[in-house]
Amino acid sequence: MRLTCPLCGDRDRREFYYSGSEDTLTRPAPDAGDAAWDDMLYLRTNPAGVTKDLWYHESGCGSWLVVTRNTVTHEILATERVADRKGAPK
Repeated sequence: MRLTCPLCGDRDRREFYYSGSEDTLTRPAPDAGDAAWDDMLYLRTNPAGVTKDLWYHESGCGSWLVVTRNTVTHEILATERVADRKGAPK
């Protein structure tokens, strides 16, 4: 599998570290309670089809990427830097 880093270009998947679903970027409020934090930390889905995942470009520029991919066909649909998303801290 090959991923396209917005800064480094087309790269082999082995340069990246998979870190799970993109939804981990949305955390519960600090006072949300134990159940909300437990759900965020331990309950994972495993959908067939299009997903958005977090990948870290470990052997490259060090960027965190959101990779949109199809888990059935293995097609990479899009990549974007987390830092470039609207509302991301500068």
